[in-house]
Amino acid sequence: VLQGYAAEMDNPLMAHLISPELQNKKDILFGNMEEIYHFHNRIFLRELETYVEYPELVGRCFLDQMEDFQIYEKYCQNKPRSESLWRQFSDSVFFQECQRKLDHKLSLDSYLLKPVQRITKYQLLLKEMLKYSKNCEGAEDLQEALTSILGILKAVNDSMHQIAITGYDGNLNELGKLLMQGSFNVWTDHKKGHAKVKDLARFKPMQRHLFLHEKAVLFCKKREENGEGYEKAPSYSYKHSLNMAAVGITENVKGDAKKFEIWYNAREEVYIIQAPTPEVKATWVNEIRKVLT
Repeated sequence: VLQGYAAEMDNPLMAHLISPELQNKKDILFGNMEEIYHFHNRIFLRELETYVEYPELVGRCFLDQMEDFQIYEKYCQNKPRSESLWRQFSDSVFFQECQRKLDHKLSLDSYLLKPVQRITKYQLLLKEMLKYSKNCEGAEDLQEALTSILGILKAVNDSMHQIAITGYDGNLNELGKLLMQGSFNVWTDHKKGHAKVKDLARFKPMQRHLFLHEKAVLFCKKREENGEGYEKAPSYSYKHSLNMAAVGITENVKGDAKKFEIWYNAREEVYIIQAPTPEVKATWVNEIRKVLT
């Protein structure tokens, strides 16, 4: 891909096949694939090869390089832009010519998906290895490596949702790390509100997608998009946020194991939040408690 497509975009002999709108878009189309390639080629592959005789110790290899795996997050975040560019130009003569020269049966987009598939495959491979390494000396490292890779996958997944937030006028990076995101039923009860609003609010929940950052929790409304691939990915229109410094939490709401309360400014605003399962509720309550303490 890097030699047969990316490099060809800079080849003067191919320039006449590239439409003007596609020029200078190499970084959008390929993201940081080159960085991923060099990491594997120069670092990770060599590390792996030192464990050929001792496969059960391979967990160490992942742990040593765990920070580098975050390059996948960057790749995945760019993927929607890359896909939309590909859709515009997929029938370009330039791409057809590159594919013909490479003698590839599949078009470029199948290969651009590889890094995304690769990062999700590691956890499956590590799970398999763990299965057969229960009592080996490397088992703990394998387990830790699996946990770390799952952490990276969660971060990748969360950030894919976060980049789909629209209408937030601040800078999301200033809210600290994104800790959790998910969909909930939400009821509101505001002291200041009109009595009517209060009664209505009690019965019909709003569907809200919550993003919990270290410094704030964002309430968004999910909009499903029509289309294929990443076009089908939802977007989230920002509704409001609460500063974690003024938030309080009530962990149990009478009569429903899936509900908890977030309140703001000494209960001036109360949000009753219903998770899809008691387990999801427990995870969120734990994370919020950590932020508050």
